[in-house]
Amino acid sequence: MKNIWFRAASPVVLATVLTVNSTAEAEDAKRLQQAEVSQITIPVEQTGNVPTQTMSQVTSVSQLSDVQPTDWAFQALQSLVERYGCIAGYPNGTYRGNRAMTRYEFAAGVNACLDRVNELIATATADLVRKEDLDTIRRLQEEFTAELATLRGRVDAVEAKAAELEANRFSTTSKLQGQIVTVLSDVLSGDRVNGVRPTDNNATLATRTRIEFVTSFSGTDTLFTRLQANNINNTIVNSDNGTPEGNFFFAGDGTNDVELDALWYGFNIGTTQIKLLANAAAADDITDMVTIFDGDGAFGALSSFGTRNPIYLQVGGAGAAINQDFGDKLTLSLGYLSSTNNDPTPSNGVFNGAYAALAQLTVKPTERIKFGLTYINAYKQPFGTGSNAATLNVIRNVVGPNGLEIFNDDGQIAESTLGVDVPFITNSYGVEASIGLSERFVLGGWFGYSNTRNLVTTPTFPTRGSADIWNWAVTLGFPDLFNKGSLGGIIVGMEPKLTSSSINGLERDRDTSYHIEAFYQYRLSDNISITPGVIWLTAPDHNENNDDVVIGALRTTFSF
Repeated sequence: MKNIWFRAASPVVLATVLTVNSTAEAEDAKRLQQAEVSQITIPVEQTGNVPTQTMSQVTSVSQLSDVQPTDWAFQALQSLVERYGCIAGYPNGTYRGNRAMTRYEFAAGVNACLDRVNELIATATADLVRKEDLDTIRRLQEEFTAELATLRGRVDAVEAKAAELEANRFSTTSKLQGQIVTVLSDVLSGDRVNGVRPTDNNATLATRTRIEFVTSFSGTDTLFTRLQANNINNTIVNSDNGTPEGNFFFAGDGTNDVELDALWYGFNIGTTQIKLLANAAAADDITDMVTIFDGDGAFGALSSFGTRNPIYLQVGGAGAAINQDFGDKLTLSLGYLSSTNNDPTPSNGVFNGAYAALAQLTVKPTERIKFGLTYINAYKQPFGTGSNAATLNVIRNVVGPNGLEIFNDDGQIAESTLGVDVPFITNSYGVEASIGLSERFVLGGWFGYSNTRNLVTTPTFPTRGSADIWNWAVTLGFPDLFNKGSLGGIIVGMEPKLTSSSINGLERDRDTSYHIEAFYQYRLSDNISITPGVIWLTAPDHNENNDDVVIGALRTTFSF
């Protein structure tokens, strides 16, 4: 503390000493008559009976009229006045810096400055640790020596582990994540659908496995890569000879082959998000599906119809998408995908083959309410679910006169299970809604209308015309049902139904089938959920001659 005092006081003493004249002793008596010091009164007997005067404290050196910036001691005086506040002037506003000073004046001036410096030191050190505090800390260190040593060892171990992870980390830019979906399914009820006996179907246990790499190069962009193997099959009732209704959203090609699935790169330009979709993209890669049941097959609804509005199922392949936000309540989505993007043969490729162009306006007036207005223009992209007529899968085992095969326009034999390949162009319109009435209850649903036209005539479709296809659904969602993170759901609706047709060979659906689905997704942990559910089709393929069908499934999802 003494050293601190000396360093603080030394410039004060030095500046004061510099004003002392060597002839001060000889003229003490004469000069004492005029001497006054900052806040100091000089005794009468020392001043030769001259009345005492007190100099006034100044706050700025500019208040001293006889001190100029050109004076050699100006900076010293400025520091003493404005930094330390320990220099005073005479009542008439002068400093009289050219006159000699007495020892009394010197002692009084130094004392005033040192008092001020001591005040500043005391103020600056008032909150410092006291000796008693240091003694307490020392005693605590002695008492917890063993614990501190253990903690130090743990910290060293953590640092070593962190260094090891840093040296062996997977990637500086990528995150690895994965998902395994296992499904036990069976047809629980139903004797016959379009000649197929669902009750002859056996229970199956199958798996969809995904490995995903999420990469970012700048922190604001995303490169998404997914590898997938999927040996899940739909039930017999969902086969080509049955009805596409009630099929599973998570069904695959029925093999264990590992293939490149989704691959896209996204980045932002201001409030605009741009995606370049290279493989296996779908509508949910372009825009919001406006439903809490869309978990891409791993979560939410079990069926394709219950997962999202069926008009979205026309969208798939490779292409590009743009999302433009207008504030936080309105988003415009535009996208174009082609499912024949890698086929260079005639009438294929990115622009000459099958494609779907999507435009959607998503409105979110509140945190719990959301609406979607959707338009899709598709070419040779049928719905993934609905009746055979609605999905244009209407001709099977087609033969001509005398049992000869029917040939397509390009001279190829028509596939026996699908009939003649006829290009259709479809304009679809959809409205989707999700309304959170409370934190535990969400009312939702959609309806979709599509008008489809055949562009060429064939022996199967000898005339050109158009057909109307409708679908609708009402959904009830119960977030956090019985358990945080769980979800209960009920879907009631009509899968795509062909209601009218002016195309010869494409007959409308005369009856109405209702799709009723219920599931409960129970969250066991952050990484495991189990979803039992049932799907009930009241008149499969929109045909009352078919028996009602009930499909059961138990889905288990592992996420990591």
